[in-house]
Amino acid sequence: MLELQGVSAGYGGGDVLQGIDLTIVPQSVTCVLGPNGAGKSTVLRVVSGLVRPRLGKVTLGDRRIDGLSPPEVLGLGVAHVPQTGALFPGMTVRENVLMGGYLIRRQRKLLAERYSAVVNLVPLVAHRADTPAGTLSGGQRRMVEIGRSLMLDPAVILLDEPSLGLDPQSLEAVTVLINRMHDNEKTVVLVEQNVRLGLALSTHAVVLEGGRVRLHGTAQEITEHPDIASLYVGAFVQS
Repeated sequence: MLELQGVSAGYGGGDVLQGIDLTIVPQSVTCVLGPNGAGKSTVLRVVSGLVRPRLGKVTLGDRRIDGLSPPEVLGLGVAHVPQTGALFPGMTVRENVLMGGYLIRRQRKLLAERYSAVVNLVPLVAHRADTPAGTLSGGQRRMVEIGRSLMLDPAVILLDEPSLGLDPQSLEAVTVLINRMHDNEKTVVLVEQNVRLGLALSTHAVVLEGGRVRLHGTAQEITEHPDIASLYVGAFVQS
């Protein structure tokens, strides 16, 4: 179980998160919603170790992880896929994906097994293995970024705006991939501005407002909550 307790964190001396309490159900897909500046991406950065909380703690299972570096958090099974620009454009798709296995690079057999598992989950990796990543479309880059994050077989995957800038076909491919990760018993935490998509993809959801949790429950409960329209997403969520 991933849990944030009383977490206050931010940038440059100002707290974006204001004492947030949040529990992520194991093997769920949890969507973090909220207006700009609510602290959605900061939640992911705190979990992955990119931002250290000023107050509070983050635990994974029975281990506290808020004092660990990003590589240490990654080694414990938490992978973070940022919004954009995460690939090396001059390297091939295969090379980019294998970079995700850097921590196991000396275990050649395991590295090969993990790469094969990624190829099975993300066929694009095999189809475009020798293609320079810089020539891929936005949706293809997103698929490769997510595929690379799976090289260490993480238990928890943090996705920041997976639908950002994608065309309908690419969006469908990313949606299928997230569903496959859920089927493979991964815990997925995603930040989404596309509220309709985020709730459709998720089993659970949390709505942030002003750096605090305003609503938290199953995706259906959040969709049907009487306050959801008054927050920022509008009544179209239930249409």
